Amino acid sequence: MKILFYDAKKYDIDSFDKELADYASIEIDYLDADINVRTAALAKGYDAVCAFVSSDLSAPVLEVLHEEGVGLILLRCAGFNNVNLEKAKELGLTVLRVPGYSPEAVAEHAMTLAMSVNRRIHKEYIKVRENNFSLEGLMGINFYGKTAGIIGTGKIGAAMARICRGFGMRVIAYDKYPNPSLDFIEYKELEEVFREGDLISLHCPLTIDNYHMINAKTISLMKDQVVLVNTSRGELVDTDDLIAGIRAHKFHGVGLDVYEEESGNVFENREADIMEHSVTARLLSFPNVIVTSHQAFFTEEAMEAISHTTLENALGYEKGEIPTGNQV
Repeated sequence: MKILFYDAKKYDIDSFDKELADYASIEIDYLDADINVRTAALAKGYDAVCAFVSSDLSAPVLEVLHEEGVGLILLRCAGFNNVNLEKAKELGLTVLRVPGYSPEAVAEHAMTLAMSVNRRIHKEYIKVRENNFSLEGLMGINFYGKTAGIIGTGKIGAAMARICRGFGMRVIAYDKYPNPSLDFIEYKELEEVFREGDLISLHCPLTIDNYHMINAKTISLMKDQVVLVNTSRGELVDTDDLIAGIRAHKFHGVGLDVYEEESGNVFENREADIMEHSVTARLLSFPNVIVTSHQAFFTEEAMEAISHTTLENALGYEKGEIPTGNQV
């Protein structure tokens, strides 16, 4: 099997090449460029393409892949909202993903964001480097004894819930399908979670129903000085409404590993760019906001799991034995 790997970074190549030694029947060629309507044509002669969560897998791109003879799309991620699944089905393209790699990696990053923005670590780091040891503007809150509101209790949400419990927090959650094994969680209606949470952390997939679930209305339900964290999908949050809430002093802190405008930024070095009208720049202007670069997944253990599962998906497709739960 020949795979064309789009948007390959050094860490991707290192991780996949290490795993590839155990897969003699699979060949990978790496491209710096991400996939789009023009670069999709480069997949001619390949059996599969490998793409990531921010890749363009819209209908026009899928049509080009189909025309060039590609039969398999390997997503090296769990999310698949960037794929036009109806068009893929129509064209007979198989789409495989990595449904779980390291939920603890994402959950740990979510709590890192929550703690960092709460205790203003990002501000203090800069101040101390300039020999400024003042405590002005650094006041935090105790998470111990507070209420953590978890939206979505799949593997990542469950890991975050356990972390919050370890901090001595009361844990409440909303999920259409409550997890009975998490007996320390109080499941509530979504509005109740918004009203009661001192920390609200999003851990749900993006769907038509929950697009912009964080908006002016739901923000108004939240406690004053709430901490909001999003490590799921940027489109869960209406950024304009979030900015309005920040300006109204609704939030003690906001930690975002994902955001609506990230597609042009994620995993890229834009140090030389001036983003004058950028929503990202507006978010970064607030002292109680931390934005990270869609890095919650990025640990050695997670990369190893992503590489292994992606190659197992390719091997399974080749043998006609697709791993259960990996097809979308």
